[in-house]
Amino acid sequence: MDLTYSAEDEAFRRDVRDWLETHLRGDFAGLRGLGGPGREDEAFGERLAWDRHLGAHGWTCLGWPVEHGGRGLSLARQVIFHEEYARAGAPARVNHLGEELLGPTLIAFGTAEQRHRFLPAITAVRELWCQGYSEPGAGSDLAAVSTRARLDGDEWVVDGQKVWTSQAHHADWCFVVARTVPGSRRHDGLSYLLVPMRQDGVDVRPIHQLTGTSEFNEVYFDGARTEASLAVGAPGDGWKVAMATLGFERGISTVGQQVGFARELDAVVDLARRNGAFDDPVIRDRLAHARTGLEALRLHALRTLSGDGSTGAMQASVTKLLWANWHRDLGELAMRVAGATSLVVEREPYELDDLQRLFLHSRADTIYGGSDEIQRNILAERVLGLPREARP
Repeated sequence: MDLTYSAEDEAFRRDVRDWLETHLRGDFAGLRGLGGPGREDEAFGERLAWDRHLGAHGWTCLGWPVEHGGRGLSLARQVIFHEEYARAGAPARVNHLGEELLGPTLIAFGTAEQRHRFLPAITAVRELWCQGYSEPGAGSDLAAVSTRARLDGDEWVVDGQKVWTSQAHHADWCFVVARTVPGSRRHDGLSYLLVPMRQDGVDVRPIHQLTGTSEFNEVYFDGARTEASLAVGAPGDGWKVAMATLGFERGISTVGQQVGFARELDAVVDLARRNGAFDDPVIRDRLAHARTGLEALRLHALRTLSGDGSTGAMQASVTKLLWANWHRDLGELAMRVAGATSLVVEREPYELDDLQRLFLHSRADTIYGGSDEIQRNILAERVLGLPREARP
């Protein structure tokens, strides 16, 4: 793994840095640092306008092939963009699910018609997406989905419930894993459907969280319809497509995510210095451990992204285990550093500070996107060849 950048790459870095400095002004100046985990609804309309501004200037879908509307940038330059974006304090993106998950999935598995219909709207941020995977009885165990879809003429009719659906209340479309083969079980008989959200058969209900926000939702499909041609991949072969999407989710954007983690760790260290917690040798040791752990995350991510993808399932599971546990531990460390003040809201009636939100939201890191238990099962069964866990 070569961690050096060429002179041309460094020139690109300067271009990114200069563009962000020039454009994070005026109407966009107040967006620095807004959004992110636990704060996804923060200034949503303004951040959407910023994402569209990025799209208009060619800063979305950087790694997509040029023929599909992207810029075809190298891995190194994608990493540079995400690093500089995070370092500039630019706002959290609202188009992540379309740009980082669905778009690459359509490029890999979609038909020419599907790519022509949806990819331009993703690059320009004209349409937003949400992810219809988890259900009340099929969260980490995605293969247990019970949402069903049946063909009625030239349309799929979808019935079922999804949960923990991020930004469903803003989304125009949802990519839904549904069971389309009657009597099928587990991974068999699933399809990956593109379903419009703005129709009478879709009901979105917010889930109110401990952070005081509600970017997660329950989504009820009751006779919702979508065109028969909007199954990605072959009907009944949706498991393969769904797993590919999860692999894309743990891709290049994790590098920028880690720059955000570094900013959070810096805030914890600054607080420790201000309130004297840094004088405690145990806390100082934990802060040092967190710093070295973050560097290990960065190096692992770069090594994974620079590989040939032959061990994708293993890499995705290891990556998820590493960053989720590191981030959860950082939240706990933040509360230890804050001491008794961590138990008091910043302002009444329930205004939390950044570190309190970090702690509360990071409790879910080891669950969403594939729980620790499921990731360890994947590694045990598919990589180490251990006996499969007993299943009903």
